[in-house]
Amino acid sequence: MPFARHKGTALITGASLGIGAVYAKRLARAGYDLILVARQADRLRTFATLLTNESGRSVEMIAADLSNPADLVTVVNTLAMDASVTFLVNNAGIGSFAPGTRLLDAHEAEQSIALSVIATIRLAYAVAPGFAARGRGTIVNISSMAAIAPEYVGGVHGANGAFVLALTRSLHHQFSRDGVRVQVVLPPVPTARLQGPLGKSNGQGQRNIDIEYLVDAALSSLDQGELVTMPYLPDTTLWTSYEHARDAIATRLSCVTPARRRRPR
Repeated sequence: MPFARHKGTALITGASLGIGAVYAKRLARAGYDLILVARQADRLRTFATLLTNESGRSVEMIAADLSNPADLVTVVNTLAMDASVTFLVNNAGIGSFAPGTRLLDAHEAEQSIALSVIATIRLAYAVAPGFAARGRGTIVNISSMAAIAPEYVGGVHGANGAFVLALTRSLHHQFSRDGVRVQVVLPPVPTARLQGPLGKSNGQGQRNIDIEYLVDAALSSLDQGELVTMPYLPDTTLWTSYEHARDAIATRLSCVTPARRRRPR
């Protein structure tokens, strides 16, 4: 039997494992039917059957590689045509790290950007206008703590995360007044992926994150209206100070008065 009253349909990318799988379980329990998107059809089918048996919810699946333009269009069209979708979790992505001075090869970089950037834009843009027109809907984008300091992870992982963070801010600014909830979640970066002093002195060892805690904390923060969620940041005053500085700079976006330090003597 369903756990809660029907709340519409949630589409989740990267849904067969990890963060995406936990979101699927939690949202089914909360009252959502599901559309699960992932690359491996067999694994996805097994997980969909499990969720149906556990929750009693309708669980559909789309086996798709979102770095493939044709597969991405299939999912975009599903979102555009299915007005029952009220919740989107953009979780698909790959860890695109490059240690030291090594650069990612072009194909690896393009695939990472296609998943974390292009697919996130296309899917968010597919649902946002309909959500706004209906006065309700939720978009959750999974980024990374590397978005704050991309230089410490190399590759394009941090840059992708920074884009997702910025995109989420823009979506929130544009659509929140129309009843659309938007959130970006920043999971921590594995210690082994950090470069320089951060990789040696943060004292975190090689512990894996508790994904269930991450998702539960993010969903709780979503209900509280939190736009940017960092469940593993112990001192939130750091983020508050960061945001205050950012807001102060934002008031100068159109300033055309030359800064004193830049004036010729």
